[in-house]
Amino acid sequence: MTDKSAASPRPLRIGFLGGTFDPVHFGHLRMAYEVRERLGLDRMHLVPCASPYHRGEPASPAPVRVGLLRAALEGQSALVCDERDLSRPGPTYSIDTLASLRDEFGDAPCLVMVLGQDAYRHLESWHRWQTLLDLGHLVVVQRPGSVQAPPPGLARWEQAHQAPSIEALLATNHGHVLHLEARLLEISSTDIRAQVAAGRSPRYLLPAAVEQRILELGLYTPNPPEAPRRSHEQ
Repeated sequence: MTDKSAASPRPLRIGFLGGTFDPVHFGHLRMAYEVRERLGLDRMHLVPCASPYHRGEPASPAPVRVGLLRAALEGQSALVCDERDLSRPGPTYSIDTLASLRDEFGDAPCLVMVLGQDAYRHLESWHRWQTLLDLGHLVVVQRPGSVQAPPPGLARWEQAHQAPSIEALLATNHGHVLHLEARLLEISSTDIRAQVAAGRSPRYLLPAAVEQRILELGLYTPNPPEAPRRSHEQ
C-alpha cells in the first residue's frame, strides 16, 4: 500500500555554465562548483561551445577543448562535461542550449543558466535573449561588493523578473533572475595561453592534468603539432 502522506520527491535542479574552456581553469571550476553548492543543484553541466557568437574562433578545436575539460573533471561527480552544443552547426546560442536541456529533462526540473556579471551586462545583444526565462532561470555570479548596474533596458527587464531569494528561485522551474555573490578567481584563459606562448608555466592556475595535456599536445605555442581529429565512430 502506498503511503500517501510521504512527501513527493522534489524536481531536479540542473545548472549549466557555457564557455569555450580554452583552456578550462580553476576560475571556471570554482565558480561552477560554488554555484552548485550554494543552490543545492543536483547536476552542474559545463558546456563547451563550438562557435561562440560574441567572440572569435577558439584557439583550439572542440575535441581538444573537450579533452582538457574531461581531464579537469576526472575523478569527481559534482561537475559534468556536456558536449551537446558541439553537434549543432552554426553559431552557439544559449537559448538553444536551454531548449536542448528542456527537451532532455522535461518541464519539471528547475533549470539554471549561470553566467558572469560582465557577460550579463551585454545580454541584450544575445540571440533571443528575452526568451531565455521562458525555459529557465538566470543566475548572475559576481564578486562580493562588485555590483555593476546593467544598462537601463536590461535593468527594467531584470526588475520585472528578479527573484527575492535563492529559495524563491528554486521554488519554480523558470522565469527569474538572481544575482549571487561568489569567490571568483582572477584567472583568464587568454592570459594562460599568453603565458604558455611565452614559455612560462601555467601551474596552479589550472588542474595538473590539464597542464599535462597542454604540454603533451604542444597547445598555445607558436608552432603546435597538428590537433587530433575527432572520430565519428562510436
